[in-house]
Amino acid sequence: MAPAPTATHSVVTLTVNGEKHTLPVDHRTTLLDALRERLDLTGTKKGCDQGQCGACTVLVDGRRAVSCLQLAVAAEGREITTIEGVADGDRLHPVQQAFLDLDGFQCGYCTPGQICSALAVLDEHAAGWPSAATDDVRPEAGVPPLTPEEIRERMSGNLCRCGAYVSIVRAVERAAAADRDATAADAPGTGDDIPAGTAKEALA
Repeated sequence: MAPAPTATHSVVTLTVNGEKHTLPVDHRTTLLDALRERLDLTGTKKGCDQGQCGACTVLVDGRRAVSCLQLAVAAEGREITTIEGVADGDRLHPVQQAFLDLDGFQCGYCTPGQICSALAVLDEHAAGWPSAATDDVRPEAGVPPLTPEEIRERMSGNLCRCGAYVSIVRAVERAAAADRDATAADAPGTGDDIPAGTAKEALA
C-alpha cells in the first residue's frame, strides 16, 4: 500500500508510454528523476539538469518538454512519451531508423532527447508553426519548407557534444521525407503515380 500523502509528498499517477504508474513522490521530484529513478526508464538522459542541453527531452501531450525542469506532480493526468515508447515493438519509428541509417549519433547520450525533439519538430512543422528561421510567418503563407536551416533552428535546443549535427539534420530530413511519402501513398488516387521531385524520389 502506498504511503498516505503528507505536506511534502503526494501520490501521483503518471501515464508513461500508454501505461499508468501510481507512486508517491516528493513534491520537489522532477519528472526526469521520477522516470529514471522510480520507473527505471533510463533512456531519458540527465545531462546538464538545468534545461539547457535537451538530453532529457520527452513528449508531454505530444509536445516536447525538458523533463529536468518539470515537476512530476505537474505531469499527472498528461500523456508522457519517452524514448522507450517511440518504437512499435521491434519496429523502429522512421525517425529512429533515419538516425541509425545516417549516423545521427556518436556516443548516443543525447540521442533519446534528439529523437523526441525531432518527433515534435515534424508535428510542429506539419501544423504550420513558424520558427525564427521562417521567412514568411503569415498564416496564409502555409507550411514553410522544411529546409536544413529550419531544422537546425527547430532542433537548436538539443546539444550534441560529439558534434553530429550534420547527420542529425540529414536524419530529420529523411524522416520528414518518409512521412510525406507515407501521407501521399495513403491519399486517394496516389501511390506509384507520385510525381518526380516529391518525397518518393528523395528516398530512392
